[in-house]
Amino acid sequence: MSLLELDGVKVHFPIRKGLVFNRTVGHVYAVDGISLSVEAGQTYGLVGESGCGKSTLGRAVLRLVDITDGEVRFDGTDLAQLPDEEMRRFRRKLQMVFQDPMGSLNPRQNIESILSEGMAAHDIGGSREERREKILAVLEKVGLPANALSRYPHEFSGGQRQRIGIARALVLEPDVIICDEPVSALDVSIQAQVINLLEELQQSLGLTYLVIAHDLAVVRHISDVIGVMYLGSLVEEAPSDALYAGPKHPYTRALMSAVPVPDPEVEDRRERILLQGDLPSPANPPAGCRFHTRCPWVQDKCALERPVLTDVGDGHKVACHFAAEIEDGTIGLTRATGIEAVVGTSTEEPVADKAPAVKVPAQKAPADSVAVAPVAEKSAEAEAGSDKASAPEGGAADTADAPDEPADADAAAPVAEAGSEGKAGSA
Repeated sequence: MSLLELDGVKVHFPIRKGLVFNRTVGHVYAVDGISLSVEAGQTYGLVGESGCGKSTLGRAVLRLVDITDGEVRFDGTDLAQLPDEEMRRFRRKLQMVFQDPMGSLNPRQNIESILSEGMAAHDIGGSREERREKILAVLEKVGLPANALSRYPHEFSGGQRQRIGIARALVLEPDVIICDEPVSALDVSIQAQVINLLEELQQSLGLTYLVIAHDLAVVRHISDVIGVMYLGSLVEEAPSDALYAGPKHPYTRALMSAVPVPDPEVEDRRERILLQGDLPSPANPPAGCRFHTRCPWVQDKCALERPVLTDVGDGHKVACHFAAEIEDGTIGLTRATGIEAVVGTSTEEPVADKAPAVKVPAQKAPADSVAVAPVAEKSAEAEAGSDKASAPEGGAADTADAPDEPADADAAAPVAEAGSEGKAGSA
């Protein structure tokens, strides 16, 4: 039995309308049938683009949001069915490091008050002195000085505030820590420090992590197993090395193609997949496969039947009807990946450079549009950078010497004469 198991977890948020009756007119399917398991001492990485439901799933494990359907079993206990008081006691074993380190810390409390608050709620430590000793030991583990106890969150940097969030989770001695984008708001150097800290704590304390992130490089470095989410569902799951070596789902292939490779020769040769279209609304997800509206290998079956996450060997699971055919190359692209459009545009000349070469045949303008013709002609000459505009004063270029514009120069004379005749007639 796994330490943490999720079976068909669904989180649907109602869409309400009306001031008096407050009717429910629909639902946002943030999480729609997720099943996964995390072994003790393991790090499970959950990746996907923004809006796919990663953070909602992490909060659902702790029941910070209500679970619509499914089971969340922790060490054999279904957390979804626990009463509120029992769930509060279970939260000591399940802690969370939130995405925004500043927003998750109370700015009016000093660090000692923030860290001791959870200990007091769960009756950890008999006195203030005992709690302070434990807090100092945890601060030392996360690399913060002892004088941080009397300081406030705004006095720390982003990386230090994230360490405080990790320390707040560690003082309760949990079994599982859910890390929601633990390094997304930090600099690269600070990211490495926090990731190395999490690994050291896992080895010394035997922790189990559920890491939620969108940075594939970070997830690869820290995770044993990786699950890929798209629009509320899990589309692929595999050991970290196997997933990066051979992604099977089209969406995972597109994500991997976006990860930069430090070798320039490999970067130039590798496959590029640019997805067309936007992420569909979770309030109105597509029928069948959720990804078929953007999939480059879409088939008729994809819009009719939703694929099931299936094990294809060695713990590699994928939710795609044609994953094997795509890997073998027996199914070709049915939708452009966007590469052709990018390459075609880059080889063409800019539109602004082509515009002056287009010549409009001279036409006799009617009397009511006489005043418009010279303005249009002048505008075209200004954009082309004509010789007239560049000639110095007193030496204007002769229009007869310009071989590119004989028609325009001849066409201007009748218009000017017509204009002068019109003025004379009106006089």
